[in-house]
Amino acid sequence: MPAVAFVSTRNSSTIVSLSEAIERGLAPDGGLFMPQQMPAVDHSAACDPQRLPSVARKALAGFFEDDRLQSQLPQIADAALNIEAPTTRVEKSAAPVHVLELFHGPTAAFKDFGARFLAECLQRLQSPGASPTTILVATSGDTGGAVAAAFHRRPWARVVILFPKGLVSARQEQQLTCWGDNVCALRVGGTFDDCQRMVKEAFMDLQLQRQHRFSSANSINIGRLLPQLVYYAASSLQLYQDSGVKPSYIIPSGNLGNVCAALWARLLGFPIGRIVLAHNLNRAVPDYLQSGVWQPRKSILTLASAMDVGNPSNMERLHGAYTSVDALREQLSADSVDDATIQARIRQDFLEWGREWCPHTATAAEVYRRLPAEERKRPWVIVATAHPAKFHDVVEPLIGRTVTVPESLARLLDLPAQCTDIPPTLAALAASIR
Repeated sequence: MPAVAFVSTRNSSTIVSLSEAIERGLAPDGGLFMPQQMPAVDHSAACDPQRLPSVARKALAGFFEDDRLQSQLPQIADAALNIEAPTTRVEKSAAPVHVLELFHGPTAAFKDFGARFLAECLQRLQSPGASPTTILVATSGDTGGAVAAAFHRRPWARVVILFPKGLVSARQEQQLTCWGDNVCALRVGGTFDDCQRMVKEAFMDLQLQRQHRFSSANSINIGRLLPQLVYYAASSLQLYQDSGVKPSYIIPSGNLGNVCAALWARLLGFPIGRIVLAHNLNRAVPDYLQSGVWQPRKSILTLASAMDVGNPSNMERLHGAYTSVDALREQLSADSVDDATIQARIRQDFLEWGREWCPHTATAAEVYRRLPAEERKRPWVIVATAHPAKFHDVVEPLIGRTVTVPESLARLLDLPAQCTDIPPTLAALAASIR
């Protein structure tokens, strides 16, 4: 038995190792894997908070203990997490507010960290002569591009991306459909929730399971979620060393994987203060924390499209970790921001701070501005989840200038696109991947 076992959120008797949880993606009963208990972290061990691979060795060691991948964690971290994730001070603000910049990876979004880490793990778990692994991924915008970039041309992997037609930005769709080779992009006539449902149905279909070796690259996969706690650990260590005060974080939230990562980093003992969720008009989580009644609903279309999630999968992990809404309220709070306010915040913070926000980051910036003045005397971190160049059609008219496109993103925008349109049914998905 590994030092840290992983259990299904729906049946605690389903116990697997980390490697098994990563390979399966989803538990056989449809639940999500989560650690049976959090491992201990040696906080006296030195690490360089400026280097994510260094922090990963410390923060993730307990999860990998006694697992098949334990000896390879350093190599996995070096290969996957060699991306900058600086926490920068907003110099034009009198208050101690910072930005955790998670958009410096190959597809200019925070999903790059988890996707690359998962690809490196799965590559090391491949058996000689085994049939290819089919990676199913539903995306509301950024996940699919990051997964495609991470798994592109890996001979043991076949990537199938499902994204909602007309509900991602033009540049996001280009990133989803420009790969070819072992990447298949399916444009679904529905919402992100339909895409997510189709993926879960495929995992639960015994006939499809026999035909394909499925794994998932959404944040339902523990291999995507674990590396995301690393940048919260690194950022909090850096700021705590500088100020002696635990920083608090405001996180743009959709499917709640990034939120789980921050909560887990705090549970591991890293110096994180409050955790506040910033949602768009998809208010399932803020309403739940207010009313105590969990009511998933159809997603609402907003400018912050990657957060258009009405039934977030990772709520299962939050319910599994915190048995009552009161217990969850002690761990985090949430607020929501409408489109007009997103636009106003993008415009105002550029004028006042010189900062360019994507619509998702703008939700967090707005929630920060709503904090009482006394609260803002303490260190806060706005989590910037995507580069504004991915949403130039929203951002540029508001700030009155062209947003510089990162070199990695510019390269993808020049590639030819190809995708297949399908209805939102399991039968259509099955036919497409046959």
